[in-house]
Amino acid sequence: MLKGKVAIVTGGTRGIGFAIVKKYLDNGATVILCGSRKETAEEAVKKLKQENPEYKVEGIAPKLTSPEEVREAFEYVKKSYGKIDILVNNAGISARESLYDYKPEDFAKIMDLNVNAVFNCSQAAAVIMKEQQGGVILNTSSMVSIYGQPSGCGYPTSKFAVNGLTKSLARELGKDNIRVNAVAPGITNTDMVANIPEEIIKPLIEAIPLKRIGEPEDVANAFLYLASDMASYVTGVVLSVDGAARS
Repeated sequence: MLKGKVAIVTGGTRGIGFAIVKKYLDNGATVILCGSRKETAEEAVKKLKQENPEYKVEGIAPKLTSPEEVREAFEYVKKSYGKIDILVNNAGISARESLYDYKPEDFAKIMDLNVNAVFNCSQAAAVIMKEQQGGVILNTSSMVSIYGQPSGCGYPTSKFAVNGLTKSLARELGKDNIRVNAVAPGITNTDMVANIPEEIIKPLIEAIPLKRIGEPEDVANAFLYLASDMASYVTGVVLSVDGAARS
């Protein structure tokens, strides 16, 4: 579905991001995955290459909150691979503090990576995509961007912002043949969820009509569809992949 495409995936070293990288590779794309550190990016590439030596994958580690580093990294990708067809803005962090305990600097940190970095990467990619007359930008949102959550207000606030950026860029960049969409996962079986005590996670699962939490591959499938030509007339969408959870 992505044969011949070149994709950049931020936050691609583990969890949902890693599943997206693998899904894209399995569908013929060349993938440049971004990690928070060069070591983690290289380790992810090594793991993928062990699974399939034919994978076309490289790891980089620009500071996503730095517009200059992002521009340099994306220009490197363009020079090395000739183009950037797909950008997946997946890197992000979360927190669960109550408002009464929330430190302003922690709120700012979440907004910096979850929102400012998405802007930086989208801007750098859009410049290149406009020159090549098309591309796809995909953002990782969250079910809490729609419903909020009972603590840790910084994370849902940042994802509300991602939704707004997604819809606005879709309207602005459509004339340049650049599609912009987001995927809003529900509770997904990642390392973070694996550490949640059973007494907390069990009632959450019971509230999901499909009676299970999502797997990273469930989310990666949505990212595959939206990146592919099958979604050629889909833009400005925040696609929920949450098993119809409404909490």
